[in-house]
Amino acid sequence: MRTIGNVLWFLFGGILSGLAWCLTGLLWCVTIIGIPIGLQCFKLSGMSFFPFGKEIVYAGGAVSFLVNVLWFLFGGFLMAMLNATLGLLWCVTIIGIPFGLQFFKLAKLSLAPFGAEIRYIQQ
Repeated sequence: MRTIGNVLWFLFGGILSGLAWCLTGLLWCVTIIGIPIGLQCFKLSGMSFFPFGKEIVYAGGAVSFLVNVLWFLFGGFLMAMLNATLGLLWCVTIIGIPFGLQFFKLAKLSLAPFGAEIRYIQQ
């Protein structure tokens, strides 16, 4: 079921979300100071491309908080709004609710991605 969900996800919106993360990562990597933030964006693009079978565990400290504040100001809010809008569009139908919930998970991750760890769910 996870594979079918990921394939459908990729075809019907996941590619847009993942490419947005990649573009954001490229923009951050233009400067030397932004490279760690850009690398985090590339890691999270994998989550955006194929989210089924993965969970996000939040943990972090003061450094993660400070970087999350910078992230929110310079791109996180827009990424969260994009994912939340796509989630609302998918939740219009009953069949789309699982996909909408994945977009909401990504919207939360878009607000504060640093200090978050992506784990695979074992079944």
